[in-house]
Amino acid sequence: MINIGLIGYGYWGPNLARNFNNNPDFNLKAICDFSDDRVKHAATFYQQATVTNNADDLFNGLDLDAIAISTPVSTHFDLAHKALSNGKHVWLEKPMTESVEQAEQLIELADKNNLKLLIDHTLVYTGSIIKVKELMDKGDLGDLMYYDSTRLNLGLFQQDVDVIWDLAPHELSVMDYLMPYKKMAVSATGSSYYGKKIVPKAMLTIYMENEVIAHINCSWVSPVKVRQTMIGGTSKMVLFDDNEPSEKIKIYDKGVDLFDTKEALYKLKVQYRVGDMYAPRLDTKEALALETEHFADCILNNAEPITGGKTGLEVVKVLVASKESLKLRGAPVEL
Repeated sequence: MINIGLIGYGYWGPNLARNFNNNPDFNLKAICDFSDDRVKHAATFYQQATVTNNADDLFNGLDLDAIAISTPVSTHFDLAHKALSNGKHVWLEKPMTESVEQAEQLIELADKNNLKLLIDHTLVYTGSIIKVKELMDKGDLGDLMYYDSTRLNLGLFQQDVDVIWDLAPHELSVMDYLMPYKKMAVSATGSSYYGKKIVPKAMLTIYMENEVIAHINCSWVSPVKVRQTMIGGTSKMVLFDDNEPSEKIKIYDKGVDLFDTKEALYKLKVQYRVGDMYAPRLDTKEALALETEHFADCILNNAEPITGGKTGLEVVKVLVASKESLKLRGAPVEL
């Protein structure tokens, strides 16, 4: 049994608490939040847990094996560093840290103390992404060409990060999981129409090796909620629509073939290939439940986290570069 404590019981924390409480490998032993109302709410649902306003209580005296951190990104490094320094495995909300240096320090500390560091990139654990990964590993899509994602909604405006830092980590973690290519440069453009350095709409471009490219469109000012990703391969293409109630993944047997003509070496013959579309059956288990099981397996059986510190670091590298590129009005920043 893994004794786990939770720091942060705001937006995402209750989902973590529910899954840790429902998993037989975990004992949700402590919950911390700075809000008295949230602490009282947590105490009502999880009477076995010690509730507190002081995070230090979780580092000392409660005999915890692991700590889950679901707080603003500005607090991630200090809390995770203290947990790892006190011999606790860490589940850390995304994005991992505010800087590349902080992420590297946490990875080094976890390795040094032989502890597990899992970054909560929940989308990677969905049945949809697991299915796409399976198809890619079988070679069904052919050579990969692009990753195009759109993540739009009205709000929620964040005070500590821009829209890229808020929404793009979802897509970046999936992109790295499915397309682990070396990233060469990042370009970001965005609008700070509302002032106060708030960027509510932005477009992110990631240049990768082998001429592979990714575009991620993020917005807090869209009248509709859109969650779509298209992945282009030379054999087949995938549409992932997270808003779809059932057919979230659609596989299209479509593409373009280019041939040199006999008449001239530099003239190309273009042939468009249009085949069938099918929607594969997906595992409908809650992604967070699967991620919780995986975290337990990492601790109990020394498995390596699918979304470990190195995954979190790759996301942070792109986010930091995007912030620099925004200042340069979209000029590419090399990684």
